[in-house]
Amino acid sequence: MIKSLVKHGNSSAIVIEKPILSLLGATADTAFEMITDGKSLILTPIQDAVRHNKFRKSVEKTGKRFNKTFEELAR
Repeated sequence: MIKSLVKHGNSSAIVIEKPILSLLGATADTAFEMITDGKSLILTPIQDAVRHNKFRKSVEKTGKRFNKTFEELAR
């Protein structure tokens, strides 16, 4: 599917149609995590915000604690 950006005030937006939201199990009120590698954009609906925040904090804590180990493993 190819989508175009639309103006939304001073920003740009992508409209996600209701059938796509339904397929993702999302609604207009669902928060989405946005990830980019500088070339692509990935939007993932957050189903359980509390659980997601706990997981995110855990990943950040682990990353800080084992940063050197992860860097060595990546070599």
